[in-house]
Amino acid sequence: MTENTAVLPQQTGSLLPGHPTFVNEIVGTLSVHSQYVLHGNLRDEFLVAGEIMPLHRALWSALRPSGFEALITYDQIDGIGVYPPNDPAALQAVERVLGSNVVGRRPSPERLRLHLAKAVGVPEQPPIEAGGSRSAAPVAPVLRPAARVAVVVDHAARLVRAPGQLSEEERDFFLLCQKLASAAKAHTFPGTRQAPLYNPVLWLVDGERDLPAWFTAGVESIRAVAVGLPTLEHRLERARSLMPKFPPSTQDDPVAKTDPVEVFASRTEGMTLQAMRRITLLARDRDLGADRVADAVRIYKLGVDDNPWRRSSVRDQIIKGEQVITERIKGQGQAVAKTLDILKRAALGLSGAQANTSDSRPRGVLFFAGPTGVGKTELAKQVAELLFGDAQAYLRFDMSEFSAEHAADRLTGAPPGYVGFEAGGELTGAVRRQPFQVVLFDEIEKAHPLLLDKFLQILEDGRLTDGQGVTTYFTECVLIFTSNLGIVRTDPKTRERELLVRPGMPYVELEQKVKGAIRDHFTTELGRPELLNRFGDNIVIFDFIDSRTAGGIFAGQLRNVIRKVHAELGVEVELSPAGLQQLQGMCTADPDNGGRGIGNQLESVLINPLARLLFHEDAQPGDRVVITGVRAGDGTAGATLWATVHRGVR
Repeated sequence: MTENTAVLPQQTGSLLPGHPTFVNEIVGTLSVHSQYVLHGNLRDEFLVAGEIMPLHRALWSALRPSGFEALITYDQIDGIGVYPPNDPAALQAVERVLGSNVVGRRPSPERLRLHLAKAVGVPEQPPIEAGGSRSAAPVAPVLRPAARVAVVVDHAARLVRAPGQLSEEERDFFLLCQKLASAAKAHTFPGTRQAPLYNPVLWLVDGERDLPAWFTAGVESIRAVAVGLPTLEHRLERARSLMPKFPPSTQDDPVAKTDPVEVFASRTEGMTLQAMRRITLLARDRDLGADRVADAVRIYKLGVDDNPWRRSSVRDQIIKGEQVITERIKGQGQAVAKTLDILKRAALGLSGAQANTSDSRPRGVLFFAGPTGVGKTELAKQVAELLFGDAQAYLRFDMSEFSAEHAADRLTGAPPGYVGFEAGGELTGAVRRQPFQVVLFDEIEKAHPLLLDKFLQILEDGRLTDGQGVTTYFTECVLIFTSNLGIVRTDPKTRERELLVRPGMPYVELEQKVKGAIRDHFTTELGRPELLNRFGDNIVIFDFIDSRTAGGIFAGQLRNVIRKVHAELGVEVELSPAGLQQLQGMCTADPDNGGRGIGNQLESVLINPLARLLFHEDAQPGDRVVITGVRAGDGTAGATLWATVHRGVR
């Protein structure tokens, strides 16, 4: 090196100020690593000293000051290429290394191995003999490559069919590349870096596991480098450059203090700089001004323009629902009131308003806890009907089906190369199809602990990436978790079940005990206090039902039965006062089992014998059945009705 060769400044703590972190990681370790596996956000645009550029250009801008003369690029479609393109000096450097008539060709795996060996300065492999074994040949010394170059292998994951199931040719290819990493030497070249540096091979993959695991395991000369999503600082810088391209604001509110640049940067958390540019194009196409940048981001994320949360009907439905839900969910005044408060907050977009970045979190989160059969699932249905006009507009997952470690794959889809990868995730797929809905996770305590990591990501970031690399956003969903924690405890030695709370206990005491059990479960048993913190004060405790509430539930379910019989068969069902009193006594004798227990009893002592009666009597539309008494089953025979069938006009 000449005496007047400049050396890159290092007093700032960064080799290349203004460059992305991953670029500095590569440039800063060229003296110790000969190969790099770059994974993550590779297809994005990158801010380099205030300028936007794609990955290859960002790499070139970082390597050129270290004396690199060109990048040798390769992928299976374009073959061997040169970066920068249309640069005679770069082309000459590559031809000095690889020879002429190589650029623009698609080499076989055997030829590609030869090119990689030349680029890093390792002797060529001995040729393969006819029998398949390599011929013995003296090992040539490692020579300095003909030029300072770096090799960029794009779409490297497509070099293999499956990382864990390599063909013989694929295995030999990566085994040689691994040996190249160990055999390569660092060399000095004329340039600005005085220390010996490697001519590196950079493998570009989407995920860190896309190449064979053994290729990088324990190989110190190969370094995995994560290319992360843009930081808030980079998003702010990009937002400042893009905001002038938005159409003029349609509402100029001098009182508003929210900076559109800050809104743009905060709403695009977890998104790429390229996505921010596309959002700007969408805003221009839809004539969404700077005051509607949040709408532009939401449309880009979810793919829909209509926002049910902004409809006046949502407010009207919540106001109306205060009366309707109270009538349908009986005996749970405190739980219903707290749920409605949380929904009002969600409708106004104020969930998590105390946080610095709450825009990406789910619209609302509820954690229903309490005894079984008291209305937790039913209230979730009512929330769906309240918000979206349909009690069935909710997505339910029974967490008892997700107790195995691998069960998380059902929610988000299996990783590449595993069974079920093509099917995608049940949760992520459903939310992408319908981003505005209630998602119910029933009996969350039965889920495998590893599954809680998924919930933590949803609650904190409002998004989840499935096995196919597609991101699903939960920002417009209401998430409801139900649990029976704190009601019954199973003795670990005797396996006997013990009630921790009892009917008739004051609600304040019951709430305290159940919340304490939930806290102990997440902090002590699972060791996951951070998940409990994400639920915050959104834990809603349900009470046991008392005898008066049980009577109301019974009356409502009986009306449903009578209405169903008339709608399906055209038959009217009546109960005499004595028969009604007898039936109610049987169904509400044990209110501890909740509304579900009342329904089970009603099915056993009324619906089953009534169906038997109607079937054998061949009841026709217009007939009327009068029930005067009920006798419970005795173990050998089912329940019996004392009833008379009055024939209608035939």
